[in-house]
Amino acid sequence: MSLAKNNLRTFRKNAGLSQEKLADKVSVTRQTIISIENGRYVPSLELALKFANHFKCKVEDLFGI
Repeated sequence: MSLAKNNLRTFRKNAGLSQEKLADKVSVTRQTIISIENGRYVPSLELALKFANHFKCKVEDLFGI
């Protein structure tokens, strides 16, 4: 399954975060961030909620089908 909408890279760059810094903040590896941003990995609900919490937005703002 792929995500039609994946705005993680945009949110990350707008926040001035590197992939490594974001990975540290949500307790995953940098490779996980890379895979999500490139659409090769669909994050779990828990991880999607961590991203939304960090960026103070809805999960739907970050990801969609």
